[in-house]
Amino acid sequence: MQLGMVGLGKMGANMTTRLIGGGHGVVVYDRSADAVAHAAAGGATPANDLNDLVAKLNGSPRIVWIMVPSGKPTDETIDALASILAPGDIIIDGGNTNWKDGLAAYERCAAKHVHLIDAGTSGGVWGLAEGYCLMVGGDDAAVTTCEPIFRTLAPEKGYAHVGKAGAGHFSKMVHNGVEYGMLQAYGEGFEILESSPFDFDMQQLAELWCHGSVVRSWLLELAVLAFKADPKLDAIRGYVDDTGEGRWTVQAAIDQNVPAPAITLALLARFASRQDESFSAKVIAALRNQFGGHAVKPETHV
Repeated sequence: MQLGMVGLGKMGANMTTRLIGGGHGVVVYDRSADAVAHAAAGGATPANDLNDLVAKLNGSPRIVWIMVPSGKPTDETIDALASILAPGDIIIDGGNTNWKDGLAAYERCAAKHVHLIDAGTSGGVWGLAEGYCLMVGGDDAAVTTCEPIFRTLAPEKGYAHVGKAGAGHFSKMVHNGVEYGMLQAYGEGFEILESSPFDFDMQQLAELWCHGSVVRSWLLELAVLAFKADPKLDAIRGYVDDTGEGRWTVQAAIDQNVPAPAITLALLARFASRQDESFSAKVIAALRNQFGGHAVKPETHV
């Protein structure tokens, strides 16, 4: 089938390639002319803007998938498309949109009789080859119409219609919160190993744990690749960003009175990673010095 793809970053570009490989026709638009030209060289139909993209979509309903940054860029893109598309057409938001923002956008689209599907999309840069896990929320009829697209993008058993509008973004939010906790546990475990009196081969252990261990996972397989490329991780800075989903998961846990200490602490640990020297650590050190004379001078700190 045919669809439009708005946003040709790492995810959108690879999804476009996978869709074309699966026999779909894809009309593409991005603010970067180079990104559009690259997609066109791979078989996509280029568009100059959103109006041009919609005009090049044939048949009914017209379907447009957007992969743009969450927040204002997503809202503006959805609203612009909803004003161009006809009643019955479908917009799929595959970005990391806050589920509450997604529900508000769903209502705005519904007022114009345009369907909005929220498709939580996981897979990162590996999605092109491995497929994308798709958690899809939205009206039954619209989701069913788009299933050929979802099944092309996903690996076997990697797509599900998980509920009504908002369910896709909500489940992807929690998915990413769980990811925070898993990454933190792996990180802490390997740091304990690294600081032990034993000269562990981290790649060897990570690979060992991938076979038969209860902690095996795809993330652990990626750890094997990371240690293989850089055994001591000397070339990477220990700065860990967050894109919002972890914060939203913690807020949802608070709103729903659900204790989520592991995910919450994993989020806070990411904040700590961004500090060259924690001010709270300075306060603690200063207090220890006041009551016990425990002081480490800056010039002697290692």
